[in-house]
Amino acid sequence: MPERGPIHGPEHMPGQVSEQVPGQVSEQVPGQVAEQVPDQVADQVPEQVPGQVSPDRVPDLMPDLMPDRLGGLGRLDSLAAAIARHNEGLWSDSAVPRLTLVALDELIAPVDLLYAPMICFIADGAKRTVAGDRSWVTGRGDMFLNSLVLPVTCTFEQAPYRSAVLHLDGRLLADLLLELDGTDPRPLPRPGAPGGQVTAPMTPELLDAVTRWVRLLDTPDDIRPLASRIEAEILYRLLAGPLGPILRQYTLADSGEARVRAAAAYISTHYAEPLSIATIAATAHMSPATLHRHFKAATGMSPLRFQKHLRLQEARRQLVAGDTTAALVAEAVGYASATQFNREYRRTYGLPPAQDASRLRGRLTGARGRAQAD
Repeated sequence: MPERGPIHGPEHMPGQVSEQVPGQVSEQVPGQVAEQVPDQVADQVPEQVPGQVSPDRVPDLMPDLMPDRLGGLGRLDSLAAAIARHNEGLWSDSAVPRLTLVALDELIAPVDLLYAPMICFIADGAKRTVAGDRSWVTGRGDMFLNSLVLPVTCTFEQAPYRSAVLHLDGRLLADLLLELDGTDPRPLPRPGAPGGQVTAPMTPELLDAVTRWVRLLDTPDDIRPLASRIEAEILYRLLAGPLGPILRQYTLADSGEARVRAAAAYISTHYAEPLSIATIAATAHMSPATLHRHFKAATGMSPLRFQKHLRLQEARRQLVAGDTTAALVAEAVGYASATQFNREYRRTYGLPPAQDASRLRGRLTGARGRAQAD
């Protein structure tokens, strides 16, 4: 989710990164990536892990008044309609820089995605996201910030689903902070617990800016002169709100958060290689124990579990996309033992590799046939 496209994924997948798959955004991943997403889906809803926790959630002080707080249902409906007008599939890049659109009209099976650093603004519907031991639900009127490359499984729980995804550009954000230079008199919320994800309700002012940003697609001649200005307004309003602390941390080159992002990006580009905690820790300039603690706090999983998720996502993509065998794919993504690969694949996706790939190809063919019929 952009979220962006299945088994690659604004919400991505190994091989690419940006509600993208390893490979795009300031932290690039093997292949490409910006909510990008895997082109495949899993069969069963991921089981909740005992002790699973949610990312930081900034509570809505007026939950029962959400439509009124956002200026009535009309504003959210306007954003959802603008997304639907320009969506060209489940995940669609757009002519507006760093904007991906996500639109789903009926519920589908869970999908593997590789998130890149991004903010997802949800205009309609709801989805559950699972990353390691972390799980959270975002719905209509919510926004979600992810600050690092992250393999996840998403389950759409309400349809129709509509979201706009802003892929973060660290330099743009840093330039805006330099321009503000402490001139914003409003107090900032205190940072929450360590983590790479935060969810919060949108404010009316932010919703208005995001809607105008997406509506630029209605008037293409306005994109070049106005897109960067509206994006700067969106970032300004985000910095002044509950996402501000983690966005500020995102621009710091030598913070603990930056080191964890560096470790995640390194694993994403070297996931097929034998990696040790010591090697990853050296890349992040941390001790192994410190890296393990901070990495799990930010991603919900250990560095080596993170690597395994990337390997299995990429293996699944290759199996569904090409005429190949499980043994060849296992070797391509870094498994020395085909037996171990088959065992971990089945544990994750519920079926042996060949059967799972055949099932997914059938689903994709059926979905494309329905789309053409429509």
